Amino acid sequence: MSELAVISLAVLVYISLVFLIALRLKRFDIVDIAWGGAFIVMALTSFWLAPERGLLQYIVTGLVIIWGVRLAYTIWRRITRSPQEDPRYVELRQKWKGNVALNAYGRIFLVQGLLASLVSATVLIVNLSGITTTDWLTVVGVCIWVVGFLFESIGDWQLKNHLLDPAKKGQLMTSGLWRYSRHPNYFGEATQWWGIWVIALSVPFGWLGIISPLTITVLLLFVSGVPLTERRFVGRPGWATYRARTSMFIPLPPRH
Repeated sequence: MSELAVISLAVLVYISLVFLIALRLKRFDIVDIAWGGAFIVMALTSFWLAPERGLLQYIVTGLVIIWGVRLAYTIWRRITRSPQEDPRYVELRQKWKGNVALNAYGRIFLVQGLLASLVSATVLIVNLSGITTTDWLTVVGVCIWVVGFLFESIGDWQLKNHLLDPAKKGQLMTSGLWRYSRHPNYFGEATQWWGIWVIALSVPFGWLGIISPLTITVLLLFVSGVPLTERRFVGRPGWATYRARTSMFIPLPPRH
């Protein structure tokens, strides 16, 4: 069995187990927690299957694990604070025809696994390349990744504190990193994967891994990130002004 087949099987088993847990809990939104875990499964599996393991593989695998653990923990904290399932998944179920479980498995869980596989392409290329030495691209890529990690983690931390402050209940988050970008956490998430791609440029065919940052950037900008988030704020007091003044994605000085 080829390395890619083993990695695909590993993520399929992982996603299927998460699906069974979701059925047990009657909450399909736990797939959001499992999103980061899918990347960890693929990174570790490809690391284990690597023909040669050296500093390059340790760095790339470590960056993915740090990103995945932090993201899964952040979403776990958010989901466990609410006894109700995320309304997005409730709305999806209401639109489906046929068996709910089969629809959920095919339309949510398997799709998540496929998307995670696309985003993980860069890591798989590096880990299976047989190249273990680092160079200046590794340093540049790690620096880009660190910038992204700071934006995502600090942005999430600032938003969490804002939402937990009773004095700010119902108010928009417009300070800190959110003064320069309406979605600094999403910007940080995409930036981390662009950093990993830069690292991959030092191995043969590493440039093909551009599918990773492109996929996550498109998802965040046009599918599951920015559009879904901003849709909830339409019509709220101050939203139009904040939207006109603040960059959507890339942090920039506020417009006057």
